[in-house]
Order: sequence, then structure tokens, then C-alpha cells
Amino acid sequence: MAELFASGRIVDCIAGLMLLEFIANAVVRAKAGSGIKPVELGVTLGAGMALLFALRAALVGLAWQRVSMWLMAALLAHLLYLKLRWRAD
Repeated sequence: MAELFASGRIVDCIAGLMLLEFIANAVVRAKAGSGIKPVELGVTLGAGMALLFALRAALVGLAWQRVSMWLMAALLAHLLYLKLRWRAD
């Protein structure tokens, strides 16, 4: 288990589960007509993925610039999500 974390492979496993979540939502939405809009889910999962990749970069000892690049990507995806969800009163 320690090797799973030290190598960053734990992040790959979680990213795979997130991809399955996206696919499952798409299937449910296509069949039942309900579920989260793919664009909104994609942007949300994109922010989460970017945070995971920042974690992976830190776990394997990459330079701080690489970690901060992924954190910036997460911020941009989050801001895009907020823009998509913003409701004017």
C-alpha cells in the first residue's frame, strides 16, 4: 500500500474511478433523461482531476512549478464551473 502512494499510482486509481463516474452519469442521462449535465459534471470532475494531479506531482517529488500548474488548472476549472452555475436573481 505504501508503494501505491509513493509512486502516485493511487491518484491514477482515483482518476479512473472519476472517469467511470462520468461515463455512468452519461449512460443514466441518455437512458433516463435525468442526471447532471455532462458539461457541468465534466468541469467539476476536471477541477477535481487537476487537484489529484497536483497531489500526484507532489507525491512523486516533481518541481513546485508543476504542482502549482495543476493547482492553477484546478482554479480555472472551478471558476468555469461557477460561471456555468451562476444564477442571476
